[in-house]
Amino acid sequence: MKDSVQEVEIAVCQLPHGQGMPLPAYQTASAAGMDLLAAVEQEVILQPGEWRLIPSGLTVAIPQGYEGQVRPRSGLAFKHGVTVLNAPGTIDADYRGEIGVLLINHGKLPYSIQRGDRIAQFLLSPVLQGRWQPVNELPVTQRGEQGFGHTGR
Repeated sequence: MKDSVQEVEIAVCQLPHGQGMPLPAYQTASAAGMDLLAAVEQEVILQPGEWRLIPSGLTVAIPQGYEGQVRPRSGLAFKHGVTVLNAPGTIDADYRGEIGVLLINHGKLPYSIQRGDRIAQFLLSPVLQGRWQPVNELPVTQRGEQGFGHTGR
């Protein structure tokens, strides 16, 4: 990694159905995410409109003050219409269960998932926790309460 990128250690365990597969890794020196792999025992066919929880075969201990994010892979979305349904999925620092990837097929054709396929990206991100401050009025802005579509097309 570059000197300008801070590295954070993440404890990881491979579950029995994830044994023999490589751990997630950055594919380029400047990549933000590591690819998660499908730890399926046999081929999974994701039909158009269907979603399914795909196992990664990994459990992790994310350091306090960070979260894991599960995000779609752009190539799967562009080429096949397959994406992460709850994107980005959040993995809290105190979660110790298996990382599952909730994939949905928005495409027109069935999509085959094989053992070891790259199915999503994992990002490690710092977390800020907000603290509510009750007030009687909010500061005025030019935008005000204008919401969805307020800037036009």
